[in-house]
This record gives sequence, C-alpha cells and structure tokens, in this order.
Amino acid sequence: MAIRYNLWIDPDNVAQHRAVEADLERYFIERFADYPHIRLFGADPYDYDAPFNRLYDVLMARAAEYSERTWCYVASPEQLNRCFFRAVGRSTKFVQDDRP
Repeated sequence: MAIRYNLWIDPDNVAQHRAVEADLERYFIERFADYPHIRLFGADPYDYDAPFNRLYDVLMARAAEYSERTWCYVASPEQLNRCFFRAVGRSTKFVQDDRP
C-alpha cells in the first residue's frame, strides 16, 4: 500500500498542514450549522445509529473529499478526527446530557 497522506509524505511542510487543519476545522463548524442541536451521550453513547455517530461518519467522508478537492491535500484520518473534535468543542450546536 502506498503512502498517500500529505502529512506523511512531507512532514516538514508544517505551514501547509496547519493551514489545511485550520480550514478543516472551519469546514466542520460550518457544516454543524446545517443541523439542529445534537445531543452528546444519552442512554447509550456507543449506539452507532445515534445522530452524533451518523453525523461523524458523513462529515469525515465529506471533509476528506473537500480537502482533496480544495487543497489537493490528502488529510490523514488522525488529522480529520482531531479537526472534527476541535470543531465540536468550539461549536454551540452540541448539547451534553447530564450523566446520572
């Protein structure tokens, strides 16, 4: 299997990696605006059909495509995941249920 992630191919290009990651974080926050408030946790946080989990899968795939199309940059799964959860932390769209 060939290495295709830009971060792995050119790890010293820190400026490009940071620019793409900042843009991906903005991308996720903009996409969250398309959805009503989303509850985190709940009866079963491991319910893969829960709205948050479905949203995660869809947005990760879309962000990967966006990155390749816009930046000609193949983001690693770790970069996508980190940017997604940074955006979740900054967004007001997520409501956390109280844990018992």
